[in-house]
Amino acid sequence: MAKLTEPMKLAIVQALACYDTPSEVAEAVKEQFGVVITRQQVAGYDPTKGSCKGMARKLRDVFEQTRKAFLADVSTIPIAQQAVRLRALQREFERAKARGNTAMVAQLLEQAAKECGGVLTNRRELTGKGGGPIQQANLSSEEFAEAARRIAAEV
Repeated sequence: MAKLTEPMKLAIVQALACYDTPSEVAEAVKEQFGVVITRQQVAGYDPTKGSCKGMARKLRDVFEQTRKAFLADVSTIPIAQQAVRLRALQREFERAKARGNTAMVAQLLEQAAKECGGVLTNRRELTGKGGGPIQQANLSSEEFAEAARRIAAEV
């Protein structure tokens, strides 16, 4: 098992707090610090796992602060931005068009239209007739049964 320095430990904890997998973190440590570590050694720095016995309080605090900041600010994730997604779609569209892949071109156009039209968001606005509020009615069980019979008779 490799001996880890304080900067290595902090990098591991912060990467795990951002939901990187132990394999991804081990690879990043190898690239960044030139030290080969195992996934199991990385997992020892994840306080959400049972294998994290005896982790220093300072590292736990760093994990919690990093996770909180990561979840609160999606603006640091490029693909969360509509402009980035549209730019990637544009590049793929141009490639597909140059290759004559009409099926892919159509699919990318549809995807871009959905992206621009707000279809791919969690926000939905429902309105009633003429854009007004949706009419609500509290029916008794008898009124509901009568309405259901009328609808069934029309079908």
